[in-house]
Amino acid sequence: MLAAETIAGSFRDPSGFLYERRGVLYRQINRIYQADYERLIGSGLYHRLVEQGWLVPHEEVAVEPADPESAWKVIRPERVPFVSYPYEWCFGQLRDAALLTLQIHRLALEHGMGLKDASAYNVQFRGARPVWIDTLSFAAYREGEPWVAYRQFCQHFLAPLALMAHREVRLSQLLRVFVDGIPLDLASRLLPWRTRLQPSLTAHVHLHARVQQCFGAAPKVRASRRMSRHALLGILSSLERAVAALRWEPGGTVWSDYYQDTNYSPAAFEHKRQLVSEFLQRLRPRLVWDLGANRGVFSRLASERGIYTVAFDMDPSAVEKNYRQAAASGDTQLLPLVADLTNPSGATGWAECERMSLAERGPADALLALALIHHLAIGNNVPLESIAEYFARLGRALILEFVPKEDSQVQRLLATREDIFAHYTRTEFERAFGRWFRIEQAAPIRESQRVLYCMRRAEP
Repeated sequence: MLAAETIAGSFRDPSGFLYERRGVLYRQINRIYQADYERLIGSGLYHRLVEQGWLVPHEEVAVEPADPESAWKVIRPERVPFVSYPYEWCFGQLRDAALLTLQIHRLALEHGMGLKDASAYNVQFRGARPVWIDTLSFAAYREGEPWVAYRQFCQHFLAPLALMAHREVRLSQLLRVFVDGIPLDLASRLLPWRTRLQPSLTAHVHLHARVQQCFGAAPKVRASRRMSRHALLGILSSLERAVAALRWEPGGTVWSDYYQDTNYSPAAFEHKRQLVSEFLQRLRPRLVWDLGANRGVFSRLASERGIYTVAFDMDPSAVEKNYRQAAASGDTQLLPLVADLTNPSGATGWAECERMSLAERGPADALLALALIHHLAIGNNVPLESIAEYFARLGRALILEFVPKEDSQVQRLLATREDIFAHYTRTEFERAFGRWFRIEQAAPIRESQRVLYCMRRAEP
C-alpha cells in the first residue's frame, strides 16, 4: 500500500480527514458520516453549492483509504492554489467569508441540512472569491434543534469583525492567538460601550458572552430550550444584518498611498513595469508571491497573465484596497493578504502543526520583492545574508529591486537614525544573494539609481 501523509490540521472531525498521496489531495469519509454524505448528495445540496461556487467540487475515487478500518469512501477535492488563514485576511475578506458561511447554512436548511461547523478555517479564497472547503461540515437538520455552530460563528467571525470595525483593524491578529476564535467575554470588554446600543452586537456578543460565562460557571447546566425553524432563520437574518452593518474604511497611510508619494518619474515607473513583465515572461512561473505588494500594481502584471499571485503586505489599508479592486473585478488569480515579512505567520495550533508557517506553504515559483530590500535591511536591521537565505526558502526564482543608499527613500529611513549600515552596498548585496541565487540579469531602471534583478535559486 502506498504511504499516505495525513494533513496535520485535519484531525478534529470524526467524520473524516484529509491526506496526501504522491502529491494528490484526498479526503477520507468515515462510516460514521455515511448517512449525512448521502443526504448531502441526494438532496441536491452539494450540486447547488458547487454551481454557486460556494463549495469546492470533488470526485469520488477508488483509491486505498489512509485508515481502512474506519473508512467508508474516499473523495478527491479540488485543491485551492494557496492556503491562507483568517489572521492573514483583511477586513473585507473576513466579512465576505462570514456572509458566505451564513448563506451556505441558509441554503443547507432549504435542503434539510445545516452547518455543524462554522469555523473560519473552513473558508479559503480562490483569488478574491471565498469558497467553503469542508465537505463534511453538513449534517441533517432536526426540527427544534438550535444551531450548534452559533457560538463558533460569533467567535470566528462576528467578534473579530466588530473589533476591527469599532476599535482597531489590527485586532484581527488576536486570531493568531486564539485557535477557536476570539473569546466573547474578551471581545465584549474590548468593544466600545456604544456597541451596547446596537441590538445585534448586544445580542450576539455582549449578552452571548454573559450567557457563556453563566454556563461556564455551572457546567452541568444544559440548554434544553427548543428552537423552531422560524426562530433559527430569524437568528441567521439577525447575524447577516449584524455582519453587513459592520464597516471599515481604509484610510491613507504611508504604504497605502505609496504610489502617490514615490520618487519615481513616470518614465522610471513605466520602465520598471516593462522590466518586471519581461522577467515574468523569462521565468514563466505558475505561482508568484509578491512580498510587499502594497495595492497590487505590480502583482497584477503577473495575475493578468493568468499566473496565480499572492500579494502580501503588512498594511491593512493597502491590502483592503487591493482586495476591493480584485473583488469588484471578480479576479480569481490575485489573492491579497496581510503579512508582516519581519514576523510572518508561524506554525501554530496543536503540536505546532495545525496551521502552516508561511515557508511551509512554499516555495513559490517566483518572488517579487520590489522596493522592499531597504525596508528589511535598514528599516528592520535584517542582514542581507539572512534576507537572501530566507528568500531562497520562499521561492525558486526572484525578481528583486535593489534601492541604493543614495536613493531618497532610503535617505528618509536614515533621517532619524545613525547610519550603521556600511555593508548595505550593491556589491555586498550581490555577494549575499549570489550564495543562494544565480543572477541572470541586472537592469538599471531609467531615471533612477535603482536596479532590477532577475535571479534563479542556485541548485546544490
